[in-house]
Amino acid sequence: MIGKESKIYVAGHSGMVGSALVERLQSQGYANIITRTHSELNLTDQAGVLSFLQAEQPDCVYLAAAKVGGIHANSTYPAEFIQTNLAIQNSVIHASYLVGVSRLMFFGSTCTFPNDCPQPMREEDSGTGNLEPTSEPYATAKIAGMKMIEAYNRQYGTYYTSLIPATLYGPNDNFDSETSHVMSALIGRIHDAKASGQDSVVIWGTGTPRREFLYIDDLADACIFLMGLPDEQLKQAFEPKGWVLNAGVGDDLTILELALAIKQAVGFTGEVLTDPSRPDGAPRKLLNSHRINELGWSPNISLEEGIAMTYAWYLKSRIKTPV
Repeated sequence: MIGKESKIYVAGHSGMVGSALVERLQSQGYANIITRTHSELNLTDQAGVLSFLQAEQPDCVYLAAAKVGGIHANSTYPAEFIQTNLAIQNSVIHASYLVGVSRLMFFGSTCTFPNDCPQPMREEDSGTGNLEPTSEPYATAKIAGMKMIEAYNRQYGTYYTSLIPATLYGPNDNFDSETSHVMSALIGRIHDAKASGQDSVVIWGTGTPRREFLYIDDLADACIFLMGLPDEQLKQAFEPKGWVLNAGVGDDLTILELALAIKQAVGFTGEVLTDPSRPDGAPRKLLNSHRINELGWSPNISLEEGIAMTYAWYLKSRIKTPV
């Protein structure tokens, strides 16, 4: 069980997940938090990671570091997505075991579910069928990480966990037009259309795929909640399904509906057009989050509120020239 006095290492603290975790931990009174930048610690370097963890001896590790991106990035850099993520996972998970870290949380992905998975998707369906082609290398790495967690718990008696969140968004997301996920890509594209006075904006694909979105602070609260459970309760919650839990909001919407919601938040008055020549990705990704809800966690931030907060952060932090 991780308490306020526990020493916690957040790997990937500068990214969206890691930065939200650090902020929420600090706001809840967890004062003993350690972080390292990439220049200080290369997480693909097994020897370096082991040396760092031996010196610091954390009680808990949140493995929030990963190479992530949207359809375009996954299609363009498949080798980097599988190689980098496998290297990070192998280094951090194995070194954590070697130095006796008592709790570790790994983050899976909805990409690990089969492309034709029955909806809503249950934890036990992850990694059981054909993956969506554009994200297959990334998803394969994530499946390997979740299987590694399960294997270490079974062989070594560790209490390491995997959490599969719905599609995440919020402050510190990647808004690069070439490598971002759909939410941040649409926010940037629709804002640019408004700023330049365009009368329309084009979104990739048909606009019909459905996605579920979880605001990053809700995910951080779920992580802290789960790591605060006693060992036996954690084992009872996770173990039956392979030490993995879903965390979503229980509702989804089409990509076109998402674009229209962002259009309203941004104040863009033009038309939203689709481009069916571009890939759609998986037709639907809705998580079954019944198990984590039964434990006592549920999200608090609505999609409308989350989009507004994300756009406000985008304007404050990323826009160099006023509209």
